Amino acid sequence: MGQTFEPIWAVGLMTGTVLDGNIDVALLKTDGERIESFGKYTLAPYPRSTRDLLEETLQEAREWNFEGDEPAIFREAEEVLTRAQSQAVRDLVESAGLNMQDIGIVGFHGQTVLHRAPQKGRIGETRQLGDGALMHALLGCKIAYDFRSADMRAGGQGAPLSAAYHAALLRDVDRSGETAVLNLGGVANITWWDGADGVIAFDTGPANAPINDFVKSLGLGEMDRDGAMALAGSVDEARLVELLKHPYLSAPYPKSLDRFDFGASMADGLDALTGAATLTAFTASAVGKALDLLPHRPRRLIVCGGGRHNPAIMKMLGKRAGVEAVPAETVGWRGDAIEAECFAFLAVRVLRGMPISFPTTTGAPEALRGGRVAD
Repeated sequence: MGQTFEPIWAVGLMTGTVLDGNIDVALLKTDGERIESFGKYTLAPYPRSTRDLLEETLQEAREWNFEGDEPAIFREAEEVLTRAQSQAVRDLVESAGLNMQDIGIVGFHGQTVLHRAPQKGRIGETRQLGDGALMHALLGCKIAYDFRSADMRAGGQGAPLSAAYHAALLRDVDRSGETAVLNLGGVANITWWDGADGVIAFDTGPANAPINDFVKSLGLGEMDRDGAMALAGSVDEARLVELLKHPYLSAPYPKSLDRFDFGASMADGLDALTGAATLTAFTASAVGKALDLLPHRPRRLIVCGGGRHNPAIMKMLGKRAGVEAVPAETVGWRGDAIEAECFAFLAVRVLRGMPISFPTTTGAPEALRGGRVAD
């Protein structure tokens, strides 16, 4: 028998690459294997100035592209976001009637500014901004951070890391392999588990990022709200057929994407409604191609992440991916909280020396520990 651990309260933090202006913060009580209880969860908005700073940082990161010295803006952005996220943690903990002494560890993912998947003969690279030592100094509790670097140094994809947590959630819902978890953020990723040893997870293709970027580029807002444009438009089927020939979609897993690998340019030359419909159909169709790669094609997807609020994506998953898609809430999960909860869960695994990435999720050579702890 291995050592057993008592569940502890952990806080998880996540800010996605779509820059919706929010910090996701969630409390979770866990031993790193099972979930004892879901604590409070909130979206803490960044001020506009911080959002603008992060937008500029992402732009400079793409120009830098891991060549030469890091842009100076990284240090400025890192301190600003670390202070903002530390305050968000303290506010959530206190609003839940706890204090920082009650928290075993905080899982601080940081802001991904650049992620480059490994290629033949070249290991991948990733950069998340987040100063774990500064957050520890501000909050006075243990901080787990830098979750992806160890996996990438070992030749892994560094993503997706959500698989261990998704499997823990599936444990209580369906272990048959008939149900998988689909996360729709900037990029879409899937987790499949049939109750046996291997959890499989990989990025299926884009989700909200190209749609958001397309709508923004036309000056029509931040996103296709409620999928209204896509639902009103018609899919350019000929364009979609060409887009679906992209080699990533049929490549074997493990595999991962950067938020910019599939861009709004896929809709170049299309009007607003046709473009939105075609990009949305591409997201759903790419999920369908991903399901075909699994050892057993699931019948149902439990959908989390912001994309589950888009009725056009949800409808097209049924039509174009040939699968029943239900929002996380239908099985009692909190769809907006899952990514933040995941990093609370992973933080406890880091603290306890348990692996956070696996050959069938990131392509790591073996089940690997990761993350660093500031204490």
